[in-house]
Amino acid sequence: MRRVLDSRQLLAFVTLARRGSFTLTAKEIFLTQSAVSHAIKALERELGARLFDRLGRRVQLTQAGEQLLRHAERILREMDGARTGLEQLQNWRHSRLRVGASPTACQYLLPTVLREFKQSFPRCVIRIEPGDGPRMVELLRENQVDLALMLEPAVGEDIAFRRLFEDELRMLVSPLHPWARAGRVRREDIATETIIIYNKASYTFRMVEEYFRRDDLMLQNPIELGSMEAIKELVKIGVGAGIVAPWIAQKEIAEGSLVSLPLGPRKLRRVWGVAHLRGRRLALAEETFSGLCESVATTFHLREQAA
Repeated sequence: MRRVLDSRQLLAFVTLARRGSFTLTAKEIFLTQSAVSHAIKALERELGARLFDRLGRRVQLTQAGEQLLRHAERILREMDGARTGLEQLQNWRHSRLRVGASPTACQYLLPTVLREFKQSFPRCVIRIEPGDGPRMVELLRENQVDLALMLEPAVGEDIAFRRLFEDELRMLVSPLHPWARAGRVRREDIATETIIIYNKASYTFRMVEEYFRRDDLMLQNPIELGSMEAIKELVKIGVGAGIVAPWIAQKEIAEGSLVSLPLGPRKLRRVWGVAHLRGRRLALAEETFSGLCESVATTFHLREQAA
């Protein structure tokens, strides 16, 4: 009878495959480098195959290693799910929730969701990992977060996405800006205008760039920022024009300190939702959190329609 693979060896293997370094792997799983090396050698002996090629201080998966990685990641996820399920079976109110969220979601959506969530799960340990869309997908695949509140990812058959609401990206300008007085964005001015936009690593930046590329327009003077509040403040003082969804600037638009204009004849819409690994059964806390996101998002969707 074949021996069952050691889960500790599989953990060391998966971590080393992701990190590519014995030093970083040892730090992450709280072992010595010698212990990690021993675990990998023991696993290779057990399987009768070399799993890594050593390239100086770095390692790279062999073909056998790549094949094992797909199975090992699934095994570890299922083991983690089994442990979480048993913990919640013992006491469903004592659980953990690891949420990834874009900075925009962290600032505008999460506070209301978390306030409601804590009423039902007062003892749930919550950890929030901020980051943009590509980083959220990475964290989900590495099992570093359970759920991600984010824009719909462009690719990824392994990611399940629960749609919450759509918004539209529009141009925000100061009331004194020439576009505000004209009541429209003048296409001939876009190339020379200072455009203030969310950072380059985000899905939003890619969408805006593609939107203007289709019209053979290039943003010559963009300012990239990681904060919607900072974008709004720069627009208010006339530094340039910002590209923001109106629900994020609802107060400023209502009071007249900012003016919202369409980007052009075509609308640029985004889809927000809650993502998780496909095939992963959500725990009660995760299902509740997703449902609360949907309820809160309904409010923002109605605001977006009104704007």
